[in-house]
Amino acid sequence: MSPIRKVTLFTLLASLVLVPVTAQVLTTGNGAPSGSHFNLNLIGFPKDTSTLSSHSGGNVIFVPLNGRGEICLMAGSTFAVISNVATNSCSLTPTPTGAIFELPNPAITSYTVWVRALGKPGGNGALSTCAIDPTTGDTICSTQQVLVFRTHGRQTFADVTSQLTSVCGTAVLALTGQNCVNIFDPALQGYFWQYDNNGVKLLQLRFYPRL
Repeated sequence: MSPIRKVTLFTLLASLVLVPVTAQVLTTGNGAPSGSHFNLNLIGFPKDTSTLSSHSGGNVIFVPLNGRGEICLMAGSTFAVISNVATNSCSLTPTPTGAIFELPNPAITSYTVWVRALGKPGGNGALSTCAIDPTTGDTICSTQQVLVFRTHGRQTFADVTSQLTSVCGTAVLALTGQNCVNIFDPALQGYFWQYDNNGVKLLQLRFYPRL
């Protein structure tokens, strides 16, 4: 076999091997991976969310349609809504208050997080991962935010794994010697998502196990 035919055959075989692997990564057409996942919907509520009764289960958390809402993060073995009404503050201790979402520790269970804004066009929001400095009691929010915009046309998912599973920034570096720490790292306490919503009626989050 000539050298040219050998190279051509090798290239063809390589493409036959690589194409199916790539096809398994993004095949849904909406930007997200295919396969099983947990779906979490953050629904913008036009009135004061404190008027709502809180429930557990399901896949919905009500957040202010305009304003700030906090969602406390609780380490667990799976994904679950523990309390589904977000107000401007949340807490796990001493008495659980506000919205609470259970999810696995990313240092133990590997998964990816994807987001898209749905509902009526218009509106924007910023979602940040925050925690408490145990030495000062100050709140530290990651400098890596998720910025969402509900534009016209078809909305696709974006990978926001790093932004929603870690806290990064100079404050973290000064405290830990690392630029970022995963959620539930003992260097910080009381991890939560801070959502500043400006009219986004539905923010959809998806959590996929890494293959």
